[in-house]
Amino acid sequence: MNNPLVAGVDIGGSHISAALVDLDVRSVLPAFSVRKHINAQEDAASIIDVWCAAISAVFEARPYLPKRMGIAMPGPFDYEKGISFIKDQNKYESLYGLNVKDMMAERLGVSPDHIRLMNDAGCFLQGEVMGGAARGFKTAVGITLGTGLGTATFHHGVAKDANLWCAPFLDGMAEDYISARWLINTYRQVSGTTVDHVKGLVALIPSDPRIKAIFKDFGLNLAGFLAGFVRANNPEVIVIGGNIAKSAEWFLTHAEQALLAQSIDIPIRIARLGEDAHIMGAAGCWIENI
Repeated sequence: MNNPLVAGVDIGGSHISAALVDLDVRSVLPAFSVRKHINAQEDAASIIDVWCAAISAVFEARPYLPKRMGIAMPGPFDYEKGISFIKDQNKYESLYGLNVKDMMAERLGVSPDHIRLMNDAGCFLQGEVMGGAARGFKTAVGITLGTGLGTATFHHGVAKDANLWCAPFLDGMAEDYISARWLINTYRQVSGTTVDHVKGLVALIPSDPRIKAIFKDFGLNLAGFLAGFVRANNPEVIVIGGNIAKSAEWFLTHAEQALLAQSIDIPIRIARLGEDAHIMGAAGCWIENI
């Protein structure tokens, strides 16, 4: 590649973030970054317009650059052809069955070959391998802990969505026990109090010692899930991201100890790049050997 600058794009359920990425030094360039709110219930043309306006803004200061981009996109999606199959998720349903890649290419005035799409969970881990917590490792697994559970693997230079959120676990599926929903619901069951998010739960720890026990159980749930994930993939490192990772001090030690009790001694790293992991990983679609 003659020019190492590529746009990395992260599309979420309520926003789009985009920035230029220097693939030579594997760095996001914050001076060339944009974030826009999206109404994911709008019609297809309106959604595409917002996406493309954000991407175009990234290139405005460097108009001579070839417009190459990698996009982290939620699924289900045909990432090679560029067709959305997202439905029943209260977002982007107007795009169902449409060739999003071709629509964006036409709107941006570029060839569809200049747009590469990848699952957002895979982009998270790929970004952390390129320039974050997993840099220097040849194999890795990653999880994102938030409103839901994201999982990804990295082997032979390729990051993929592991799609284990719905894997059977305990009396339900993994996401039932390893998500903000479990923490908030468990606290409501023991206290009768409802909090809106995990940050609010952490704020109550000084006045309610029961929350520490809840986080301990969360760490044990996490370890139980990770044990099978690790044995199936034999990674050199585990990367944990997502908003709940910001509260790792309350559960990570319990998870590590539970894994050691099962003879699993693999480093667990908290993701370093934040949202930039998705941007970096998406731009990494243009690197042949990560």
